[in-house]
Amino acid sequence: MTSERWEQAAFKTRVDDVLRRYVSEEADRLSAVDPALGPVAGQLEAAVADGKRLRAAFCYWGWRAVGQPDSEALLRAAASMEIVHAAAVVHDDLIDDSPLRHGRPTAHLALRDAVEHHPRPAAGARSLAMLVGDLLMSLAGQLFVTSGVPAAYLGRARPLWAALARDLIAGECLEILHTGAAPDTAASLKVIRYKTAKYTVEQPLLIGGALAGAGRRMREGYSAYGLPLGEAFQLRDDLLGLFGDPETTGKAGADDVHGRRPTALLAETWRLAGDEERGRLRDLLGRPGPDGDALEAVRALMRRLKAPDRVEAMITARVEEALGALDALNLPAPPAAALTALAHSAAARRS
Repeated sequence: MTSERWEQAAFKTRVDDVLRRYVSEEADRLSAVDPALGPVAGQLEAAVADGKRLRAAFCYWGWRAVGQPDSEALLRAAASMEIVHAAAVVHDDLIDDSPLRHGRPTAHLALRDAVEHHPRPAAGARSLAMLVGDLLMSLAGQLFVTSGVPAAYLGRARPLWAALARDLIAGECLEILHTGAAPDTAASLKVIRYKTAKYTVEQPLLIGGALAGAGRRMREGYSAYGLPLGEAFQLRDDLLGLFGDPETTGKAGADDVHGRRPTALLAETWRLAGDEERGRLRDLLGRPGPDGDALEAVRALMRRLKAPDRVEAMITARVEEALGALDALNLPAPPAAALTALAHSAAARRS
């Protein structure tokens, strides 16, 4: 990675190593308090065990694009973005009552055995999962400030941490507030922007840039690239959630339908549907825990209305917008090539 050639797999290995060592040490400290905390500590480690490390990569290239060199300290700071993501995932799975993540039981299910004696085991496990997410967010901040990046540099990025947390919580709250309401594409896109797009692409880039001393033009370019790309990332996630292969995605294939979440895919289906089709969709979504036949009927209706095609077009338009903003920055070849590759990785993935 010290060469100028972007090797995403090599970068991921470096980030994985930082996360494994750091979270393992923190899990050991937690377990040392009392052996009963072992399962909770195990979920800390499980939460960071997998991932594409896109958020760390965007932070890293936000730094490099300003002209800063490869840095182990910066790598640690960038890795903290992945712990933010891990915290968000634990909380999101808890809120959505999702059963699977990366092909494994989610934290609130995995912790059931630890509280089998509890008068309400399910509630006890959910409480433990909530606290795992809270601790992960704290650990993310701790890794960032102890990364080894000079204190003066960290000071430039500190306000962005507050914005990251505020926007992420705002997006999660908006999703809850709109769940079950009449589908609306504009509302769904606002949820996407705040819940996912900002903390996945824009804010890691801006934090990396702030650490490096990026000027206003660069920061504006990062936002112009990061926001549409982050939206494309989540729109792809919406499609994979219902039309992807659960064996590949590692998630339950119908979570969004079961939860009647305000996805753009559902909103576009509703927008394109006539009265009869809306009545059919309302009936299918109104069933408690739609079964396989009902889910396939939802998919068939979406295909017939070409809602997935519409979402694909939205993804394409946003990637093109992001790459246009990247071109306008006239970056040196290595960061330009890396950010172009990351744009395609984020939007054209299968998991």
